[in-house]
Amino acid sequence: MTESFRRSGEYENPQGHGQHPAYPQQQASASPVNPEWPPPPIYQPQPQEPSNARKRARGPMALLAAVAIVAAAIGGGTAYGIQELTGTSTAASSSTTSATNVVPASQKGTVAGVAKAVSPSIVEINASSNAGESTGSGVIITTDGEIITNNHVVADASSVKVTTSTGKSYKARVIGTDSKKDLALIKLVNASGLKAATLGNSGNVQVGEQVVAIGSPEGLTGTVTSGIVSALDRDVTVATGDGQQQQGGQGGPGGGGDWPFEFGGQQFNGDPGSSTTTYKAIQTDASLNPGNSGGALIDMNGNIIGINSAMYSAAQSSSDAGSVGLGFAIPINTVKSDLSTLRAGGSDS
Repeated sequence: MTESFRRSGEYENPQGHGQHPAYPQQQASASPVNPEWPPPPIYQPQPQEPSNARKRARGPMALLAAVAIVAAAIGGGTAYGIQELTGTSTAASSSTTSATNVVPASQKGTVAGVAKAVSPSIVEINASSNAGESTGSGVIITTDGEIITNNHVVADASSVKVTTSTGKSYKARVIGTDSKKDLALIKLVNASGLKAATLGNSGNVQVGEQVVAIGSPEGLTGTVTSGIVSALDRDVTVATGDGQQQQGGQGGPGGGGDWPFEFGGQQFNGDPGSSTTTYKAIQTDASLNPGNSGGALIDMNGNIIGINSAMYSAAQSSSDAGSVGLGFAIPINTVKSDLSTLRAGGSDS
């Protein structure tokens, strides 16, 4: 994988909680998935239309006009308002929108525009365990601090510290892990007002389209790289099960190298061991290095399309490892389908 690893004592150990505490109910309710629809303002009486105008306004056009008026009136409650009027089940949360232009129109299609719009939603994660400390990245998905990352970034962690793009640090709890998909959900303690990323639709990703990666390679917070989608549906095999941070011989974090995985029948960054799982990944040539694990792969509209998880490196030492244009990301549709499981404690609980 792409997280960097450091021995105990190289960093100050943050204080935190255990890996799988119960997730308080009040935190779950703080998620903005179904915000309450605010009541519309009191309207002033409008002049009565002529009878012939009222006749022309009847039917489907009249309904559309009514929806438009309500949407304009309630502002932030637009999506929920349309849901109530039409009976659809579209979620109002911006963090699950499949086609949203997050980047301002003046900077649309530029790496600089994507970086400016999405960087506030990407964090650095420092996880401490009995084996030492590992550094990875994560993506904020709710304003109160739910964060998606890789399981191998926080596996067996005794404490987790998260640093935002502004430099503010939080303690975090591991809410749920899914080693079979190499995903984990953590939750910041006493956080609010954060900028949630917009989760896109990886089913629409095409080979050759431009992408941006943001993470903390080698602890360099907020590093931005760019490239293209090189291939889709690549079979990537990674270590799974308890002790995931320590598996892998010389190439694993416990041996001073990068996180081990298999691709194309070959082993990279060490031996992943006998307990493995395989997932379909997005391949990219955007530069990924140790520490990018759990960070974002982003389309040019600013939507998250993948969680960076593995990189190729022929080197057996992290000091010699580097990107050679072969990186892999877990498709965001896989993440979205696994969210309810992770919020319930994950498949490993």
